[in-house]
Amino acid sequence: MADLAPAELTDPTGVPEISDVLDPDAAPETDTDSDAAAEPDGPLPLNLRGPLARARALLATHPVVDGCNGLPWELRQRTGHDLTPGHRFDLDYGETGVRTDIPRLRAGGVGGQFWSLQVPTELTGDAAVGATLEQIDFVHALVRTYPEALHLALTADDMTEARNHGRIASLLGSAGGHAIDSSLGILRSFYRLGVRSLALTADRNTPWADSATDAPQARGLTLFGEEVVREMNRLGMLIDLSWCSADTMRHTLAITKSPVLLCHTAARAVAGHARNVPDEVLTLLPHNGGVCMVTFTPEHLTQGSVPASVQDVADHLDHIRTVAGPDHVGLGAGFDTDPASTHRSPVPDVAGYPLVIAELIDRGWSFHDLAALTWGNALRAVRGAELVARAVRGRRVPSTATIERLDGPRS
Repeated sequence: MADLAPAELTDPTGVPEISDVLDPDAAPETDTDSDAAAEPDGPLPLNLRGPLARARALLATHPVVDGCNGLPWELRQRTGHDLTPGHRFDLDYGETGVRTDIPRLRAGGVGGQFWSLQVPTELTGDAAVGATLEQIDFVHALVRTYPEALHLALTADDMTEARNHGRIASLLGSAGGHAIDSSLGILRSFYRLGVRSLALTADRNTPWADSATDAPQARGLTLFGEEVVREMNRLGMLIDLSWCSADTMRHTLAITKSPVLLCHTAARAVAGHARNVPDEVLTLLPHNGGVCMVTFTPEHLTQGSVPASVQDVADHLDHIRTVAGPDHVGLGAGFDTDPASTHRSPVPDVAGYPLVIAELIDRGWSFHDLAALTWGNALRAVRGAELVARAVRGRRVPSTATIERLDGPRS
């Protein structure tokens, strides 16, 4: 296929905005094929004794879809991805060295997990691509090894099917844009292998997008960065803005037609961490349909070295619900992404989600808002990306753009 001129790389007119495809003011999507009876909006049943029992009852039908878990990289560091049963680790029987295993996922009411394909930014080029491919391979092997518990989810329907059969929907999400080595071909290859979200940056800038914790270079996205966003829209891959600068967040939200995720963050107005989301970005989520997923990582939750608590997690969730609305908030705990923070976490492991839900019940959150937080909002975002992709693919072919053509030679 001949190269496209830069002028041809802009999206043709007529592709719907996400707000035209999905009503951001509508109630969270319910699954018509679920055996669970529909629940009314309002408080949870009072005949259950205490908020923790009521939290577990809610999670039985509206389990958590968590946006960030670093188990693939953590096990790579510990065991070299050896899945021989009983040889190095066995997630069926509990693993004391990590914060994630199947019994605790079930105890925590987890019904969907974005497995974060973490690659340190010290790895670049072929090394970053290779490390990502190896983790993709590991997650596929993990699902094959534990088929009674895990189910590979490539679509929103897969997520619902997994939940209805008592399995945990396993989605693949890359934790940094450097993993694609500035190549749309590699981006498409990751999608074909099952990756369904990509963080545009990690703790450092990519050559085409600015990180929240690096010196700004692009003031958001470069021309090639814009093309990455458009190609992700065409594929149906969710854009993760968790590590991005506020300029990159605003720039992306101005051009994406698909919902975004912020899979591992918190509210900057509550705690001033550089990677937390400012209110000016939160106010843009209702039009976009995106979801801001709150982390349990202590440094995001409190100022300075103050220990974090479940109440601090709830404070961030309360703030995001107030600013963005109840249909745009979720959970992205970040378990096994930072072993150094394990002993300081307000929630010890993946069994602890009911503690957070119980705190929100005490604060008066309705069934509607809790079900949206745990399951409905993430499912709607995944389905929204699919719907936009169908529309975009009718008008846009796979891009042949390169970073050199759009942004000039790399230094």
